[in-house]
Formats: sequence, structure tokens, C-alpha cells
Amino acid sequence: MSLSIAPLQAVDREAWQPLARGYMDFYKTEKSTEDDDTAWSRLLRQDGIHGLGARRDGELVGMAHDYFHTAVWAQTVCYLQDLFVLPTQRGQGVNRSGSLASDQSPVILRSFTITA
Repeated sequence: MSLSIAPLQAVDREAWQPLARGYMDFYKTEKSTEDDDTAWSRLLRQDGIHGLGARRDGELVGMAHDYFHTAVWAQTVCYLQDLFVLPTQRGQGVNRSGSLASDQSPVILRSFTITA
């Protein structure tokens, strides 16, 4: 079973939706379809935010959303805003060593809201 991490692409929308909903459900957060559409559009445009997908044998099984900003102690910090892996894929190394975290470096990765 091969695992790959790559930026989300337009063709990922249908598979991304249950991941995004799962993330929101975990935090008991309600968002409208319009909110989802806006978020997806921003992710594809990389409008200050980035989206990565974890694919196992071609199937999207996890997602991460992040953005970069400056901080007091570092010029560039990556804030990992959202991370969600399908329940059936947890414990199987999908996010081992932060592989769903952004691949840009050098950065300091800060994560505050993670669902495992």
C-alpha cells in the first residue's frame, strides 16, 4: 500500500468533502455549503492557505490545511490549522513524522488543532 502526499487538486473536491466534514463534525462546527465552496476555492488558489492530501493507493484518505506567517522567533512559521485522517486509516502511518504538514522548509511547524 503506497502513501503519497501532494497538494490538493480540483479533482479532489468530492473526496475532500467528507474529510472536511469529518473535521468540522469533530469540533461540532457547522459550516454552510457556501463556506465549503469558498474554502475549496481558496485552497485551490493558494489564497494565503494551502491544502495537502494524503493518498493511499490513489484514494484521498487524509487532508491538512496550513498557512505561513512571521513570528517573533522565526521569519517563517507554518501554522497547521486543520488535519484529518479517515477513521479507517488512523494508526497506519498516514501522518507519521508530520508528513501531512507542509513540505516547504525551513519552517517551524506549529500545530494547535489536530484530530487524530
